Amino acid sequence: MIRSKSKFWSLLLVMVLVLAACGGGSDDAAEEAEESGGEESATQTTAAPSSDGSSGLTGEILIDGSSTVFPITQAVAEEFTALNPDVQISVGVSGTGGGFKKFCPGETMISDASRPIKDKEKALCEENGVNYLEVQVGIDALSVVVPTSNDWATCLTTEELGSIWGADSTVSSWNQVRSSFPDVEIDLYGPGTDSGTFDFFNEEITEDLGGSRSDYTASEDDNVLVNGVSGSAGGLGYFGLAYYEENKDKLTAVQVDAGNGCVGPEGAFSGTYGLARPLFIYVNDAKANDPVIKAFVDFYFDSLDPIVEAQTKSEDEFANILGKVKFASNQPSAILLIDSDLKKK
Repeated sequence: MIRSKSKFWSLLLVMVLVLAACGGGSDDAAEEAEESGGEESATQTTAAPSSDGSSGLTGEILIDGSSTVFPITQAVAEEFTALNPDVQISVGVSGTGGGFKKFCPGETMISDASRPIKDKEKALCEENGVNYLEVQVGIDALSVVVPTSNDWATCLTTEELGSIWGADSTVSSWNQVRSSFPDVEIDLYGPGTDSGTFDFFNEEITEDLGGSRSDYTASEDDNVLVNGVSGSAGGLGYFGLAYYEENKDKLTAVQVDAGNGCVGPEGAFSGTYGLARPLFIYVNDAKANDPVIKAFVDFYFDSLDPIVEAQTKSEDEFANILGKVKFASNQPSAILLIDSDLKKK
């Protein structure tokens, strides 16, 4: 066990200020790197200068995976290395699937994931003798977005999303989605096939339609998707809520009707939003008792304790405390914590 406590705190991600809050700005943090098998990867290494006043911890932590979980992990990594300057942490962004391709052969110690590990990935881990701890660290509301100039697609049904994104879709204009919409060409943006976000959207929207169409701009760098959608009059895309919250000045979140009326991402609080999903980190079991790994995973959750305490306050007090919480680079992160069991696989 990594912790003596029987429960971990997990976070319901409402608004994690993303790459700009993680030091160096979003373009540097999610810079496109090598491609392998259609996989985009970006890595940001966090390390503080060595100092005589270090904690005594020394070593390296290699992390890769989901672009959605990246802002959380990278922010925690910055705080951890500030307190432990002789520890170097590298956080990559190759998508959930890309992360498991590195984690299961033992190339990384921790894998960020925006979906549970798949059977084929479990088999790869087993083949390489890698056992792991699965820890839910949050719940994210996947956001369907359009540019702020779009004043017609305020709410779309899951059937309409399927008609746009399905494998055999021939929809190319907004008026093909709904006759009252204007004749504006649809310009699609979304994550690549190695992304857990892609997997989740496919399961919820296009799984019964032969999967997702492939003629769209795909990227594991969510900032590429943000800029693409916001820069196109007919833009439509989807990604994690944090990236929408960071770019609300140029994007509008489309409400989704899954059969119970139009609900926006904020409905993840009440469980009424149809595109909410769990977020995870996976920890190599063989590394779990390594002092550096153990300290980092403990810190991952202990650093959030002020928000846990805030839940006992009134709504106004909670909002006040929440607004003062800092993750990295003095940027506030609006998050809500809930109990989550640690499951050992």
